[in-house]
Amino acid sequence: MKDLIKTNQQLTEEISFLKQRIKKLEQSELKHIKAEEKLRESEKKYQNIFENSVEGIFRATGQGRFTNANPAAAHMLGYESPDELINSMTDIATQLYVYPEDRDKTLELLLKHGVIKNFEVKCRHKSGNVIWGVLNMQLVKDGQGNILYIEGTCQDISERKLAEVALRESEERYRQLVENINKGICVVQDSMLKFVNPMLMDIFGYSDHNLITLPFTEFIHPDDRNMVLESHTRRMKGEKFPTKYEFRILNSYGSIRWVELDSVLIQWEGKPASLAFIGDITERKQAEEQLAYERQKFAILSENAPFGMALIEINGQFLYINPKFSDIFGYDLGDIPDGKTWFRKAYPDAALRHEVVSGWLIGLNSTSYGEQRPKVYNVTCKDGSIKTINFITVLLGNGDNIMVCEDITERKKLEIQLIHAQKMEAIGTLSGGIAHDFNNILMGIQGYASIMMLDISTDHPHYERLKRIEEQVKNASDLTRQLLGFARGGKYVVKPVSMNELIEKTSTMFGRTKKEIAIHRKYESDVWAVEADQGQIEQVLLNLYLNAWQAMPAGGDISIETKNIVIGENFVKTYLVTPGRYVRTSISDTGVGMDERTKERIFEPFFTTKELGRGTGLGLAMVYGIIKSHNGFIDVISEPGKGTTFAIYFHASEKDVVKKESVTPEMMRGTGTVIIVDDEPDVLAVSKEILESLGYSVYTVKNGEEAITLYKQKKDKIDLIVLDMIMPGLSGSETFDRIREVSPSAKIILSSGYSLNSQAQQIMDKGCQGFIQKPFDIAQISLMIREVLGK
Repeated sequence: MKDLIKTNQQLTEEISFLKQRIKKLEQSELKHIKAEEKLRESEKKYQNIFENSVEGIFRATGQGRFTNANPAAAHMLGYESPDELINSMTDIATQLYVYPEDRDKTLELLLKHGVIKNFEVKCRHKSGNVIWGVLNMQLVKDGQGNILYIEGTCQDISERKLAEVALRESEERYRQLVENINKGICVVQDSMLKFVNPMLMDIFGYSDHNLITLPFTEFIHPDDRNMVLESHTRRMKGEKFPTKYEFRILNSYGSIRWVELDSVLIQWEGKPASLAFIGDITERKQAEEQLAYERQKFAILSENAPFGMALIEINGQFLYINPKFSDIFGYDLGDIPDGKTWFRKAYPDAALRHEVVSGWLIGLNSTSYGEQRPKVYNVTCKDGSIKTINFITVLLGNGDNIMVCEDITERKKLEIQLIHAQKMEAIGTLSGGIAHDFNNILMGIQGYASIMMLDISTDHPHYERLKRIEEQVKNASDLTRQLLGFARGGKYVVKPVSMNELIEKTSTMFGRTKKEIAIHRKYESDVWAVEADQGQIEQVLLNLYLNAWQAMPAGGDISIETKNIVIGENFVKTYLVTPGRYVRTSISDTGVGMDERTKERIFEPFFTTKELGRGTGLGLAMVYGIIKSHNGFIDVISEPGKGTTFAIYFHASEKDVVKKESVTPEMMRGTGTVIIVDDEPDVLAVSKEILESLGYSVYTVKNGEEAITLYKQKKDKIDLIVLDMIMPGLSGSETFDRIREVSPSAKIILSSGYSLNSQAQQIMDKGCQGFIQKPFDIAQISLMIREVLGK
């Protein structure tokens, strides 16, 4: 029974245990059912998250084969559904990653760490485009470490990456711009430099670390520092102040540089600051200074130029005229605002104006840049005077013109005078040659006539005829003397004379024969002496009196005046003479006067306004020649109906006046041996007879070489040499020098058909004892020989 009771008790316990077990099983099953329900609910939630997540979610085998993917992952890569994605992409390593470096790096990190987070890769879109994605992945392994699968998420970050690329590119562009711009850039905050670019460092000559945190005033030139600081301070206070200005800096090399600053207000690290752009304008300032200098130089040159200058716009507007332009023409800029006005005033004659304007237009249309166009025109000035102007215009690059005007009125007059002087010189040379040769011919006539008169008595029938021949020779000699006077063949006897005395003597003599002429004299009280040949000056005065009388056929007045004057440079340029003290003698008449054409020719030989046979035309020609031979000059003022004034100018002398002594020559015989040197056979023959008739022994030679040879042979027997000046071959001057080399004491008389000119005077100054002009008579040569031999 005990066993049965025990058994029942055990059974009861077992039943109770079983009930509890069943209960526990029921409870466990219930929990399992609930867990399954929760799992199903969880899976449902997960599936909802999986299906609706904005991030791509995927799972793949350890070999990289996709087993699952949500729509976001599919859509990210351009597929309609996850199935399309799974079926088209089997290998993450070969399909998902475009760039090998991204693919290899992803697998390397995943295998090494088992997980990768926020790893950015380039993915291939279904369209073939590249998109950017960020991956989070992990390896899922079993207990033995075998890879079960790979799971992870992906997100399209293409827009962000594009924005980052754009930002980087923008920042790069900004950096390149800031670093390579040709202006310095800096940020100034609290008066300190907070940022500088490379160009500013280059301008200042400092490196980055030497500039940053330094006061910006450190580099400003002391003279400009207060101006820049005031501008910066007032700008920072918000005042309206110029943002752009120029100032000087001192760079690290100690050089002064000019800069131009332009600034704006900004926020820098949350605080107000100034962003400044600084350009190095040193070269520009130097160019401006150079331009200002060139302008100043041009202004100085143009304002002080000896030429008139005008700047004319392409449209003909006058922009500028210099003072010399106004001096020349009398016009200022207000008088001639444009070319049309200028042409109308400068050329009042319509026909001339049309010709000038046409010439200018042709020049303008045919001239290139920088080319000169010289033209010469007569221009009417503001005061009505007419001047000859040399115009030179230059075309500028912008179409404007510079017109340079040179007043050549006086130069033209000088050119005319020079041409006249050259013409007169040529005629004078011809006239002198004719007179010289004619005097040689007269020498033969005079000589033979003199010899014949020695052999006949005064009551011989031929004596008077021979006297007549001598008179005709003298008249002919006077004519050649006039020719030589015009030809400036020389002055006979030069010594200090008084023009007052010469005028008094000649005008008184002339007045006695011309009672219908009233002569008025006005003398300088203490007139200076002039060195001149008195006889020639008397001829000048008498010819001028005669010319005045002929201009007043019904009578009139002659006014004669002397005056001491001092002539300066400006006056003498016109007459090609030297400045200094002069005596002016003016002879005026009240006659008919002369026109310009007649005035130009009055000094030409053989020119006359008289009827044929009434004048030789040598009077004024002789006046001109004599005055020129005395290194003087003559001026003529005359107008038709207003009379004529001749003004004669002679250099004043420092010597006292010498009184003239009259000498009456008479024939004087003598003894001795004489050599006559002359290239004219007739002169040699007649001279030999003349000297032999006077008692001298004579040798004749026809050139200088023969004379030297003969003199060397017989110098001890030779008392005198009569030497012709003008000879072919060895000249008289050379012959004189060679004879003096043989014997310095040789006595020589020069003989010439010319008068005592400069060449003969040079020989006289060397010690030649005498000069005689052909034709000479027996009395003249006898006196000269006795005078020389007696020295």
